[in-house]
Amino acid sequence: MSERANASVIPFKVEDEPEDEMAEQGSIENPAERLQLSEAVRMAEAIIFASAEPVSEKQLAARLPDGVNIAAAMADLQEIYAKRGVNLVRVGDAWAFRTAGDLAFLMNRDSVQQRKLSRAALEVLAIIAYHQPVTRAEIEDIRGVETSKGTLDTLLETEWVRMRSRRRTPGRPVTYGTTDAFLDHFALEEIRDLPGMEELKGAGLLSTRMPANFSMPVPPADPDALTEDEDALTDIDLEELGLLTPRVTEE
Repeated sequence: MSERANASVIPFKVEDEPEDEMAEQGSIENPAERLQLSEAVRMAEAIIFASAEPVSEKQLAARLPDGVNIAAAMADLQEIYAKRGVNLVRVGDAWAFRTAGDLAFLMNRDSVQQRKLSRAALEVLAIIAYHQPVTRAEIEDIRGVETSKGTLDTLLETEWVRMRSRRRTPGRPVTYGTTDAFLDHFALEEIRDLPGMEELKGAGLLSTRMPANFSMPVPPADPDALTEDEDALTDIDLEELGLLTPRVTEE
């Protein structure tokens, strides 16, 4: 047999181009769009840095150039600050810069010591946070004792609690709910980030021997949305509740 006939064929495989590399090549952004997004990130950074309060996405959209992808800009900015001394955190539908959690101890020396809430106020705050929207009568029913007006006034003064609506029941009682300031203070992105039953048990805040039928209420996904049995507060309601100065009419 000839040498050609005896020659063996050595198989070989052409390596496929890595999927990640192909995907990366296929997702190259328009340089102009990337430049616009980078500038929007810088602008958002300046707006949030200069604000004493968390800045909502609606406020950012009103001040940034038209057509900017707010979600993408905030994701980029959050990534930039992820490993820095201050982090960009979400507070409800707003954004704010806050000291990184592992560096909070550095701020303790300069922090202003605020008056601690009473046990009654903490109980009422927890009930409002988990059961909102909730009326004063419902709070008292859950606690099993009367709730003084002073306790609710204290929580309203902290701006962690707000009057949110009127319940469509006789007497049209006011319902209470939490605020973005509550989320900000307790480092919660949204109200559903509140600890659940197992977390509370693990922290020693709930007895390990709970009634068999005991369950933790799930806070609403959108605490600002009114339920079917609620009416929004009107100017007349706000005047009655002392939240709005009565208008003076000329005779």
